[in-house]
Amino acid sequence: MSNKKFMCILRSASGGCEKPSPADMEKMYAKYQAWQDKFADNILDMGGALSGEGAVVSSENVKDGPFIELKEIIGGYMLLAASDLQEAISVIQASPMVENAGTSLELREITTP
Repeated sequence: MSNKKFMCILRSASGGCEKPSPADMEKMYAKYQAWQDKFADNILDMGGALSGEGAVVSSENVKDGPFIELKEIIGGYMLLAASDLQEAISVIQASPMVENAGTSLELREITTP
């Protein structure tokens, strides 16, 4: 039984990207569906894409945001269950997301006090 939770943060290189053709989208969807079916016990929440709107909140103020001035953009997230970090890595390495050039996925264990 998987007892640890991991946040998976999708990062991608900033800049434009080509929109896939309908045939490519269908192939991509099939790969994602097969991956989701195979790792259904590990995927707690597929999360979603993050919008460009947001806020940065501190004790001093609230600013429109996000203000990420990096070469990478955080584009989405998901929650995984795994017995340890290595199992979580194995789940993500099997994901079609890692096939996308310029994409990386950060895994962080969610700990409770």
